[in-house]
Amino acid sequence: MTRTTALNTGRDDFLSWAETEQGVTLPLRPADAVLTLLALRGADRRAGVPEPTPQLLRHVLHEDLPVLLHATPDELAAVPRVLTALADRVRAAHRLNGKRHARLLEAVQEAVPEYERAVNDPLNLTWPRWYASLLQADGVDPDDPGAVRDWLAAYARTPRPERRPLPPEVRRADVAARTFAARALLTEALLDASARDAEGASPAGRLLPGAAFDAAGPDELERLAAELSDRWTAAGLAEALAGPYADLAPGPESLPHVALADRLLDEHLDYYGDTGLPLPPPPALPAPDELRDLLHAAPLPAALAAGADGDLSELAERCGFPDPATSVWTEGTPQELTELAADILAATVERIAADNEEGEDEYALDAAHVLYSLYERGGTPESVARKASDVAGGPPLPPELEDAPAEVPETAPAAYTTPSPQELSALLHRPGLTAADRAELDGHARSLAAVVDRLAETGCVFRTGDAYGLTPLGDAVMRHLLTVAHVAAPDRDTVLTWHADRVAAAVEYWPPAIAAATLTAWTAGRAGDGAGADDAWSELLAAVSASAHPSTTLFSHLALAGIPDAPLRAALTDPVVGAYAHRLLRDRGEGAPLDPVPLGARALLLLDELHTSWTQDMRALIDAAAAEEEQEEAREPEPAPTALLDAFDAAAAAWPGGAAALVDALAAAHPSAFVLLDDLRARHPDSRVASLAARAVKNARRPAVRA
Repeated sequence: MTRTTALNTGRDDFLSWAETEQGVTLPLRPADAVLTLLALRGADRRAGVPEPTPQLLRHVLHEDLPVLLHATPDELAAVPRVLTALADRVRAAHRLNGKRHARLLEAVQEAVPEYERAVNDPLNLTWPRWYASLLQADGVDPDDPGAVRDWLAAYARTPRPERRPLPPEVRRADVAARTFAARALLTEALLDASARDAEGASPAGRLLPGAAFDAAGPDELERLAAELSDRWTAAGLAEALAGPYADLAPGPESLPHVALADRLLDEHLDYYGDTGLPLPPPPALPAPDELRDLLHAAPLPAALAAGADGDLSELAERCGFPDPATSVWTEGTPQELTELAADILAATVERIAADNEEGEDEYALDAAHVLYSLYERGGTPESVARKASDVAGGPPLPPELEDAPAEVPETAPAAYTTPSPQELSALLHRPGLTAADRAELDGHARSLAAVVDRLAETGCVFRTGDAYGLTPLGDAVMRHLLTVAHVAAPDRDTVLTWHADRVAAAVEYWPPAIAAATLTAWTAGRAGDGAGADDAWSELLAAVSASAHPSTTLFSHLALAGIPDAPLRAALTDPVVGAYAHRLLRDRGEGAPLDPVPLGARALLLLDELHTSWTQDMRALIDAAAAEEEQEEAREPEPAPTALLDAFDAAAAAWPGGAAALVDALAAAHPSAFVLLDDLRARHPDSRVASLAARAVKNARRPAVRA
């Protein structure tokens, strides 16, 4: 191992002790990493070595080693032996009694499974660990800086398509972010150790060498961090990857699309609040061998690659032109070309916002939202005027229009023109719109169209007349960006391999046409695998029942997908989905008896319907409050909304046992019922109903009595 700055960890004495007293030869690299990281974490060193504790063990094994150490399989497997020997050494120094020693050995064994998982997790990969693994695979001595440098030079000359790709589940942005975090972790640990040394040396002496680190500044700590990284990966690697071979190991600052991925993550969390809720797959992603032609055909990328100057020179530099982007342009892999397209799209989004200094363009700061909303609707085209009407302040769109694909004309003038009043009436489902209505919408629509047209220059977006959407290149780039943000963004083939429960949970939130097409394709695939078509639909219904989370939305998707009658009839007796199946059969005009449907299933469906009424009331209350605030003169208040009260009373009149039995059934159906029951308690004019609802809410809030 190349000599580096010596830290006072007692490493050499410990290795000698293990060999002399225990007859074991511990590998140097993992032993050095374990001792150094324990010491940097603040382990007591009065035994002459860092003294592990269960908590420190978990930090080092689960957080530090998986990102900082590259070793052979034998070296990695030796880490538990190093820790066991270390515990024995501390015990021999009379720093542990028998009970604490046994507890420490037990902690080692408990921490090892998670250590093994973490060290093999591709998302813990860093650039030093990645290139150290390639050096190892090629038989290069990692402790010979000359050999490492020669290998890097040869690798840099290797044509991009011939270089070994990262693991399929990892993106360069992931490795860049993990590398940055690992270096920050190591530098911060050195800074803390330097502060502890300055406050008062341990009885075992200073950890860091005194003379060199009396006035250790950031540069000195960075240098030592690089030395330690080299010691645990390969000699000279840190300096090389930060200098002449920096393009082999880009940092987050060299990948503009990382910032856009973060914006898209924010958009997704605003929509769904959960990165694990999958977005609908695009209709069809381009084949890998099509990406180059799609990127080369786009106006802005072609201009940047041709040697942009003047107004575009800063954008070109931001995207890596002329180097390293030019080599990607000419010989990049499909993954690299997608990243380059993402960089150009991200830089364009930044530029659109920066050019809006006066704040005149209301959509300039929301270009990322424009992109996300297109992908979130399954890549189907949207209407400029329809989207702009949300901002214009008109009546809300009917639910069936929100995700409906816009019709794309075969041809249209390049300049945007807001549709005529008659066209707007049909487009927005608002009969009788006038020229004044069109004029009110016109500015908003033109503002959005201007942003869309700038995005279209990247090749990721198109606009034809009033319709706009993602191109095949845009679908691929947006999916890459969302994957970088660790948002679930599966492709169509992946969705078709899912189990029934995952399909049912996902499609509930997707646009109706996309959801229905997915359900149809999934059941057809299951039938093709040997299951009958009816059996595949029944499998979906069983999955919904097992989740105890049916919904009107999901069953409307099933209806649109054409679920056959037979699986619905078989589900009538199901305690969760029985009532939904019955209603769907009834809506089709198919005779289906209600008697077999359990009351619990009927309560679940009714609860869904009552939630719709409650939402209607809440919206009415909010609108009334806003209108009252805007009015200058006091007026007679509008009557309080009663959609929930009326719906409950109608249901109670037909429910076996009346209102009391219905309240009990709703309370037992699902915890979401208590929001409605609490509202009934507060607003229902019948004191008996209000009392029944209050009792149910009180019982739900009462702590369970322990047996």
